Formats: sequence, C-alpha cells, structure tokens
Amino acid sequence: MAGGVPHNKMAMDPAIIKLGNMQSQRHLYFRWTKRTARVTLMYAVVVPVIIGFIGYKTDGLWEMRAKRKGDLLAER
Repeated sequence: MAGGVPHNKMAMDPAIIKLGNMQSQRHLYFRWTKRTARVTLMYAVVVPVIIGFIGYKTDGLWEMRAKRKGDLLAER
C-alpha cells in the first residue's frame, strides 16, 4: 500500500529548525528583567484585581434570568 514511503522529501530550513528548538527550550533561555517582571506583575496581580473589582461592583446589578416583556434588567 502506502507504507515505506518517506514523508520528509523536502529539505528542512535550518532557521525553522533553530526557531523550533528555541521555542521548545524557552525555559532554558528565560531571564528575569525589568520588562519580564513588569509583564508578570500585570498579568498575575493587576488584571485579576481589576476583574475582581468590576465583578464586586456589578454583583447583583443585573438579573438576566427569566425576563419577560416589560421587565427591567436593572434591580437597583
């Protein structure tokens, strides 16, 4: 049938191989810098705090279940 046919007939580009190796071993090349610390702080602390604050402020503000024609969305 179709067995025994090598599927890698094209030559691999060395730059693509190097990029693939670097991306799969990214943890070996990571260094803490001001930029990486700032990005980590933003995603680990600031974004969850903002989402939590918005959720806390809008908790119970809208009732989206079983509304009928003429009912209001806002409860307050």
